[in-house]
Amino acid sequence: MKTMNHSIVRCICAIIVGVLLVAWPEAAIVYLVIAIGALFFLPGIYAVLSYLLKGKQLGMPFPLVSIGSGLFGLWLMVSPAFFVGILMYVLGAVLVFAGISQIAGLLGARSQAPVTYGYYVMPVLILLAGLVVLVNPFAAATIPVIILGISSTVYGITELIHIYKFRRKEEKLVKHEIVIEDVTPIEEIPTEVKE
Repeated sequence: MKTMNHSIVRCICAIIVGVLLVAWPEAAIVYLVIAIGALFFLPGIYAVLSYLLKGKQLGMPFPLVSIGSGLFGLWLMVSPAFFVGILMYVLGAVLVFAGISQIAGLLGARSQAPVTYGYYVMPVLILLAGLVVLVNPFAAATIPVIILGISSTVYGITELIHIYKFRRKEEKLVKHEIVIEDVTPIEEIPTEVKE
């Protein structure tokens, strides 16, 4: 059940990100790079400050990697346009992996329930959208972002449909199972051995 809840949260996040990417494609990609930069910068600075405040007294090693992380995050925040092109490759790869993951999940679900070929249409389209972004990321900066947004939204919606559909199948299987709640063993009758 926990896995299903995490899957639903992942789907909702994919839909929200997709809608935001479609609504503001130019700004979304720049802000995404800035947010990634902040995710590198803040932990790096925190580790350095922790070292300076208490790490020296505790004999901790100097956080060289944290300084690198902080500087890289600062670089991402200061010049996000440079990293937009690189990020397009990364996001295209994420779509390819998402499509492959959905196809693999459907192939795995075939052992539990029948999966028609219609279920494979959207994962294949997501995979193709990722390949298009990987092959031609610089043609128009907004078109790949819009494709990513639409694909992310479609991914979230189709994954929610799959969860709903297979959860219902699982509930039907559970209803048909025979559950033995209490078993009282038959005690053996002592037999006498005659000699």
